[in-house]
Amino acid sequence: MKLPFRRRPPTDPRWERLQKRRAPAAGPASIPPELLDRVRAIEIKARRLVNSLFLGEYHAVFRGRGIEFDELRPYVPGDDVRSLDWKAYARTGQASIRRYREDRDLTVLFVVDVSASQRAGALPQSKADLAAEVCAVLALAAIRNKDRVGLLLFASKPERYVRPSGGATHVLRVVREMLWARPETTGTDIGAALEYLTGVQKRRATVFLVSDFLAGIDPRQLRAAARRHDIIALRTREPIDERLPDAGLITLRDSETGQPIEVDTASRAVRDAYAHRVAELDDERRRLFGAIGIDEIPLMVGVDYVPALLQFFRRRSVGVA
Repeated sequence: MKLPFRRRPPTDPRWERLQKRRAPAAGPASIPPELLDRVRAIEIKARRLVNSLFLGEYHAVFRGRGIEFDELRPYVPGDDVRSLDWKAYARTGQASIRRYREDRDLTVLFVVDVSASQRAGALPQSKADLAAEVCAVLALAAIRNKDRVGLLLFASKPERYVRPSGGATHVLRVVREMLWARPETTGTDIGAALEYLTGVQKRRATVFLVSDFLAGIDPRQLRAAARRHDIIALRTREPIDERLPDAGLITLRDSETGQPIEVDTASRAVRDAYAHRVAELDDERRRLFGAIGIDEIPLMVGVDYVPALLQFFRRRSVGVA
């Protein structure tokens, strides 16, 4: 007589382990479809810009560590005689040309502010959206040049680190992580992110530091990171970050602390004091960046970022040449 099968009780540890093995792993299905649509839209626009504008500019500015021997091929009329390998000619009696290729081995890291202020604003597009789009363009240009791309998200502390890797699929993951970021903290600590970066990325890298830079930066931590890495600042702003509109008496809420405050924006003195304080922060940061040798690219929500990127590439290419 065949005995009926008896299920083990759910409290049995062996049964729980079996169920965990059978359970499907969390994957792309957990990502909202609208997020995937945004990633695809950004990818399409970024590919178009890379193919038409930025591929050559990127390669000219971010060169490899040097050159290495590639091949020895027979000489043909028209070749540069300075590339003749005379030792090979003495050994074989045939004229040969030594060819080299660039040894890139570059790592590009995006250190991105995902604090609450990056998603707050008065426009349909947020600073976080702008950051994701610009980083997608730069990441695709890096991948097309055989470089590796990594990501560090931060708020009051480092939130997520994605190790550098290559391939177009990896770029899409980087963009998705930026758009899908759900930080545990709300404030902004750029110095803590840079300190974490110097700990995990030992080899020199090109670092795009992305923030609105309305929070202070510890100069010591910034200098320590800049000694090891080539840091380029991407300053993402929207107009209200720099000047309040004349909208009468309004209640503003700090996006990172939640603290409300009533502001009379009809007062010219209030608006001027606000703009003056932001200008002071910008002047202090520019002096610090200038002393350390950090380039800054200003980006504004609602304004085409292509001219700002091209201006940066062309300014840099003069120094590289």
